[in-house]
Amino acid sequence: MSDLQEEGKNAINSPMSPALADVHPGDTLLEENEERTMIDPTSKEDPKFKELVKVLIDWINDVLVEERIIVKQLEEDLYDGQVLQKLLEKLADRKLNVAEVTQSEIGQKQKLQTVLEAVRDVLRPHGRALQWNVDSIHGKNLVAILHLLVSLAVHFRAPIRLPENVSVQVVVVRKREGLLHSSHITEELTTTTEMIMGRFERDAFDTLFDHAPDKLSVVKKSLITFVNKHLNKLNLEVTELETQFADGVYLVLLMGLLEDYFVPLHNFYLTPDSFDQKVHNVAFAFELMLDGGLKKPKARPEDVVNLDLKSTLRVLYNLFTKYKHLE
Repeated sequence: MSDLQEEGKNAINSPMSPALADVHPGDTLLEENEERTMIDPTSKEDPKFKELVKVLIDWINDVLVEERIIVKQLEEDLYDGQVLQKLLEKLADRKLNVAEVTQSEIGQKQKLQTVLEAVRDVLRPHGRALQWNVDSIHGKNLVAILHLLVSLAVHFRAPIRLPENVSVQVVVVRKREGLLHSSHITEELTTTTEMIMGRFERDAFDTLFDHAPDKLSVVKKSLITFVNKHLNKLNLEVTELETQFADGVYLVLLMGLLEDYFVPLHNFYLTPDSFDQKVHNVAFAFELMLDGGLKKPKARPEDVVNLDLKSTLRVLYNLFTKYKHLE
């Protein structure tokens, strides 16, 4: 036993790979041709990785607040399928035919199989290989669990902002001819918001943010001048595009001014005090834009509420291009 553990540590701590201080002895006791993966500890310390984990945990706890379920650690709390079952039932508004509590490993895996099949039905990957399975989730593979949660969050348009371009170094340990061999792969967990949300086309704002940030202030000034020309009629003034449109109120009022009608106050929250109320306002403003003949905004209401400047600029620029000639 001790020889095997030593052999595993030597393979993992070889010059080809960084030291893995938190390798569990069980991770190195492999059968012939079996492989085990683990996240490089340095990747776990990456601020963006930590943020991704925190955002997903907070999201799960928000969704399951009525179930009195509190997730603290993804690997330990999701591996047996219990929390995943409750999460999917809540998100998809459907009841899964599975045993509520299962203690045995066989029972847990059977339950997990049913839950993951339901996930596949919901996601409909159309031939794309899913980056998780029963063994990886039940084996507490954090990379697989994160892939699953990110896919669910994207599909159900979760009102959260996933950090962009999160990737981790994964150490793959495989046993061949009695010896352990380790290799490294980079696993991409998220890309850009546009890619995550399935909007693959880049536009002028992507270019502006990436290559001409100096011109950004000019665009912002032009948009501030445009919106104030109209909002001033209601004795309202905008100085900060990032924050003052985030609750949707100014967007709704602006649409009324641009299209020359009064928006009934019962249609939106004049003083929204929750995330959901703000999302409602922005989504309502988007409906007014569609009614006015504008294309559906590329941004999501949640992005605007989450103070995503690029999303807010896109929405306002849409209005500017159509209404800039109005007095």
